[in-house]
Amino acid sequence: MSRNLSIDDWLHARLPRRVFSLAPASEDASFRRYFRVTSAPDTWILMDAPPEHEDCRPFVAVAKLFGAAGVHVPRVIAEDLDNGYLLLSDLGATTYLEALNDANANDLYRAANQALLDIQLASRPGVLPEYDRALLLRELRLFPDWYVAKHLGIALAPQQARSLDDTFELILANNLAQPQVYVHRDYHSRNLMVTEPNPGILDFQDAVYGPVTYDLASLYKDAYIAWSEERIIDWVARYWKAARSAGLPVHQDFGFFYRDFEWMGVQRHIKVLGIFARLFHRDGKERYLQDMPLVMSYLRKACARYPELAPLSRLLDAFDRREPTAGYTF
Repeated sequence: MSRNLSIDDWLHARLPRRVFSLAPASEDASFRRYFRVTSAPDTWILMDAPPEHEDCRPFVAVAKLFGAAGVHVPRVIAEDLDNGYLLLSDLGATTYLEALNDANANDLYRAANQALLDIQLASRPGVLPEYDRALLLRELRLFPDWYVAKHLGIALAPQQARSLDDTFELILANNLAQPQVYVHRDYHSRNLMVTEPNPGILDFQDAVYGPVTYDLASLYKDAYIAWSEERIIDWVARYWKAARSAGLPVHQDFGFFYRDFEWMGVQRHIKVLGIFARLFHRDGKERYLQDMPLVMSYLRKACARYPELAPLSRLLDAFDRREPTAGYTF
């Protein structure tokens, strides 16, 4: 039996005597699929997560965890963890990415800041997996493996590889020294929904316990929408003031906190370039290529601000010029 027929049977068993229709609800970078189930006047979301590729259990666990923190996440109405089906409450069809404009950005980001604070204030160690050195480094390694080697077709010279490894060590040292909280890990405009209460939060199944600035970097150095640096600094400062007032362990000096925010962004942007390259070359998802220039722009601007990251800037320059790798001096 095809998986689509199995979905139909599964829904009929959980929505008896209801006539319903299915329509795609959103795309995902993973093997998960989402469908909007409509049986007027009601709608739900069906998550289809083939168990050979995905595990629904983290989604269910984090939904309970974040829901208990008071933020707006989908309710799990029915579940079949062995077959990879979840029936969820519907948070609507309007993402932050679709709704954001100059006029409403302050209000929408204020709500996103507050929801992030609520999640972080609920943090406890030992509940979520650790965002540890091994995981952070594994993410960084996506850059040389998929972006440099596969996407650009460049083989790093030994000198270049050492320089990149040294930069990774500097980034990791900063990231691992930051205070630890619950981390959504993809807290950005495509995963935040315009709802009541606002925002609705999706795609949290990979949540971990890690650096306090990670979700903030995801939100304000978003791969899918760009804002002026003046606005970003203002929104980050508003978060920082609220976090201090709430008792979160953020740095007492905003300059130091903003540096942590930027360095966390560097880790994320290096990772994202690798992920977008992998999504294209391995999974055939070409649309992520159009988002690479913005991610690279964030990375280059941060590198230009911190002398310690100058070797990475020079490496990126060499990639742009497609210079021979052998003999390049760092």
